Amino acid sequence: MPTAPVDATATLRTTRWLSADEQRHWRAYLEANLSVMRQLESDLSAETGVHMSEYEVLVRLSEAPGNRLRMSELADDTVASRSRLSHQITRMESAGVVRREACPTDRRGAFAVLTAVGGERLAAAAPYHVESVRRVLTDALTPAEFAQLGDMSRKVLAHLSARKAHPST
Repeated sequence: MPTAPVDATATLRTTRWLSADEQRHWRAYLEANLSVMRQLESDLSAETGVHMSEYEVLVRLSEAPGNRLRMSELADDTVASRSRLSHQITRMESAGVVRREACPTDRRGAFAVLTAVGGERLAAAAPYHVESVRRVLTDALTPAEFAQLGDMSRKVLAHLSARKAHPST
C-alpha cells in the first residue's frame, strides 16, 4: 500500500523546536552521557578486558533468579536488539561465561544462563567498574545531585515506558 507523500514544509511549521536554553541543556546532557559511557568502557576494558556490553549481560544474569533470563527479556533489559544480543551471547558462550538453554515451554525461546566462569569474571571486574563509576560520575556530584540525577532518569524511563505502552499518546 503506497504511503502519502510527506509535506516537509508543513512538518517544519509544526515542529516544536528547542529554545536556545533547551538546546544548550540537551547538548550538555548528550555530551556528558556519551563521555561518561566512553570513559566507563575505556576504564573497564583497560583494567579487565571486559567490555561494557558483556559486563551488563553478566550483571543482569547475576541478579536474575537462577542466574538466567529469557533472551528476549535480556535484550530488553540491556537495550539491545535481539540480533545484537544473540551475537553477544555467542561470543560469551565461546568464552565460557554464559550458556544457552532451550525454553521448555516455547521451542523458539531460549535462556541465557550465567556460568561459574561468568560469575568469577563479573566478580573480578565489578570493583574496577564501581571505582570508575565513582571517579567519572558520582565524585563530580554531591549526594543530593546524584540522587536528583537518579530521580530524573527514572522519570524519563517511566515516560518512555508509558509511550511504548500507548504509542498514540
